[in-house]
Amino acid sequence: MHLHWLKPLLGRPAPFTTVHIDASPAEAAGESELLDRWRAVRRGLEHDGAPAAVLDDIAERLSVPDGRRTAHGRVVVADAHGVVVDRVLAEPPARSQGVHGPVPSLLGAVRAADETLCYLLVEVDRTGADLTWVEAGEEQASPSVTESVEGGHDDVHKTRDGLARRGQTRAEDSWQRNAEAVAAAVDARVRTKTPDLVLLTGDVRAVALVKDAVGQHVAERLVEVSGGGRGEGVHRDAFDERVAHALAEQRSRRRAAELDRYREGLGRGEGAVTSLDDVVEVLRRGQVAELVLGTEALSALDERTLVAGPEPLQLGLDEEDLAAMGVNGQARRFPAHIALLRAAIGQDAGVTFAEDGDVELVDGVGAVLRWADGSTPSEAVPSQSADQKRLRQVV
Repeated sequence: MHLHWLKPLLGRPAPFTTVHIDASPAEAAGESELLDRWRAVRRGLEHDGAPAAVLDDIAERLSVPDGRRTAHGRVVVADAHGVVVDRVLAEPPARSQGVHGPVPSLLGAVRAADETLCYLLVEVDRTGADLTWVEAGEEQASPSVTESVEGGHDDVHKTRDGLARRGQTRAEDSWQRNAEAVAAAVDARVRTKTPDLVLLTGDVRAVALVKDAVGQHVAERLVEVSGGGRGEGVHRDAFDERVAHALAEQRSRRRAAELDRYREGLGRGEGAVTSLDDVVEVLRRGQVAELVLGTEALSALDERTLVAGPEPLQLGLDEEDLAAMGVNGQARRFPAHIALLRAAIGQDAGVTFAEDGDVELVDGVGAVLRWADGSTPSEAVPSQSADQKRLRQVV
């Protein structure tokens, strides 16, 4: 998944305040459990020296209901001046907590990005459709853009009189033409703003006609979801569950595709690397297309440290590495996962999380490469610094 929305954090003034909080609604009306959780987190941040103005800004954000009725979380990141990132987590964190320090605690924000999908919801009937753009994972539950497309052919009702075949034919022709108008509008919107998914729902006959009329670039990302529609009578909770299921399946497909690329690259002995040493090398060279992190190894990466300079790609295992890059006197040690994510964001790389056993990961980290040359670490021949360890230890 891509992390372009985290790039505003790069170059922002320190210190940073990062909050991961259970934003689930209170079970009883009138309760304010989220604000109670926030008050507990705030006390810890105040103790750590977080500025009152920044904490007030975070509190203002959290005081506005996000509209979600099910259990979920929020991740909020503020720099020295105020909130920069505010995202929703599909699952609440195990523990609400805040971190105040020289760099943002990015792992929670990246996990939020792993859950984020942009999709176009197309709700059709026999006269037209409502098109709604939704960024699942944004800080607000409300859709970003909704527009209506009307086909212009209003003879959409068949007659019951068996002799009125001409009227029936006109109605079916109107359905077809209206569906074609909707399909043309969807085709145009998807070319302009490529979503991860196009969710199609509504009148069964209209759905079938639109599905047949859309172009290939829409068809390859189209998923039909039953139970929705333009009119009254939609069972919203049931429909929302079906949408959530479709989004979960898309996330699984996206993750599987990236891990297939990584697995294939390792199998060829080029196009992918693993081990902390080799990943650091390709990150600082700007070669990484996708950083792969093993979920089981995240705590171990949190305990290890890397050295980083002022710029994201100034990354090394120790101070000597940065001195060789011409960075003197500005090197700082960070937890490994923070330094790795910072470098990935700095070169527009994505991040994919792998469950234990999904793929081969030495030190719990790997990378899919954009390009390689003769000096790129290779998994084909045991000649690199981490190769002997690779032969002994796969995490």
